[in-house]
Amino acid sequence: MDQSQTIASLREWVDRFVELAVQWTPKVAVALVILIVGYIVAKSATALFARGLRKASVDETLVRFLRNIIYMLAMAFVMIAALSKLGINTTSLAAIFAAAGLAIGLALKDSLGNLASGVMLILNRPFKVGDYVEVAGVGGSVVETSVFATILNTPDNKRLIVPNGEITANIITNYSTNSTRRVDLTFGVSYSDDLGKAQQLFHRVVSEHPKVLNSPDVVIGVRQLSDSSINIIVRPWVKTEDYWTVWDELTEAIKNACDENGLSIPFPQRDVNLYHVDKAA
Repeated sequence: MDQSQTIASLREWVDRFVELAVQWTPKVAVALVILIVGYIVAKSATALFARGLRKASVDETLVRFLRNIIYMLAMAFVMIAALSKLGINTTSLAAIFAAAGLAIGLALKDSLGNLASGVMLILNRPFKVGDYVEVAGVGGSVVETSVFATILNTPDNKRLIVPNGEITANIITNYSTNSTRRVDLTFGVSYSDDLGKAQQLFHRVVSEHPKVLNSPDVVIGVRQLSDSSINIIVRPWVKTEDYWTVWDELTEAIKNACDENGLSIPFPQRDVNLYHVDKAA
């Protein structure tokens, strides 16, 4: 190739480059503007959204999760808009994203269900950290509620991780929400004992306990005539944090009071009759 041919080829390449530059520069510039502006708008909008959620006292875990989801969706929209300005057919791209989203959704069906349940728990707040609850057949103190699972500590210090879907699908019992609780105790006395004396004794023991509340009134009454005893209910009200302390101390105090005052707490008894069969007869 001689010098003239080389110059001609170089000139042709330069002309082609200039032509492409003239053709694509406006498109690339617009695409870049869309990306930059879209990024700024997405960051500002998600930050404003997160600030609004925090002012509404929404849990920080949920705030961050929703902010990230909205930001990724916004940036995906911005990317599609920028690619379309470059002349790329985004219809097939959107279809690919939709198909991928469907496949991921089916594969993560259970996880997404736990996610939705976690959002409901964080928004509705049926319990908070430190509450003692029964959920999904287990009980414990709430350590943390995340978007996928809730962590409990049992009274014997075992760590339970309960999927949020299991929690919202079943009854939630919160023992810590209300400031007071009723202690339900049942004591059996003998059929030969004086019922009036027993009830007065139980009332005195309960009234003397410093952690029993004066209001509502203590309920003491005959509940059942069982096989071996007359069952008397004792139902005082206490502060929630004193529940188990009062339960244990009243049980012991009433047992000692029965012993000191001649009242018996019967136990199940059975009469066995033996018959002798004379085989010689």
